[in-house]
Amino acid sequence: MNNNAEKNNKVCVTGEIVSDATFSHEIYGEGFYELFVKVMRLSGQADVLPVTISERLIRGNDLKKGSRISALGQFRSYNKLENGRSRLMLTVFVRELVEEAPARNPNSIVLSGYICKPPVYRTTPFNREIADLLIAVNRAYNKSDYIPCIAWGRNARFVQNLRVGDRVALSGRIQSREYQKRLSETEAVTMTAYEVSVSKLAAFDSEEDFDLDGEFDLYAMPSGGEGHYENS
Repeated sequence: MNNNAEKNNKVCVTGEIVSDATFSHEIYGEGFYELFVKVMRLSGQADVLPVTISERLIRGNDLKKGSRISALGQFRSYNKLENGRSRLMLTVFVRELVEEAPARNPNSIVLSGYICKPPVYRTTPFNREIADLLIAVNRAYNKSDYIPCIAWGRNARFVQNLRVGDRVALSGRIQSREYQKRLSETEAVTMTAYEVSVSKLAAFDSEEDFDLDGEFDLYAMPSGGEGHYENS
């Protein structure tokens, strides 16, 4: 993987493994497994995140249910065919396990990419400002990850003026959110969405003129509070 791709998508998570590892897929003879990790928020709530890890990293590490894990990696997306329809799936792809997480925040992410859908700005019934955006983040071998993000307050007002193709960099945390998907008038199922809750965001024109590491420190303590980190 080239250096730019490594800088464009960085994740650090620390938490408790809450599921057994199940086989996901195999690439070039190496198996990959998925498990779920519960990461605590500052508010006392928790996000339960899907984590993909190679059998190479599993060997020699006590990664059973109930164990703690500290991992560095990337937030990746892939398409999965369900009931004849393609569904965007998201996972924390582990590149390295560490004994002690370097981040003061147990759930940190830094992304740099392009706006690939028009942002959607709205207000909640409690008059909170929210904007949804989808970021395309380049990966090696001409691949891209498509990461849904949610911005709040002042960040949301800024995001609503961005256009498809604009370059942005952001930091925040990965959150899990349950919602009800209605199958019929009488039947609904509970689903889980994963997205990046944005704490800091900037738009820029050129990677050569933008210091991503200097502006967005993966290991910095967030400034927000309950449920998300907001600079408004």
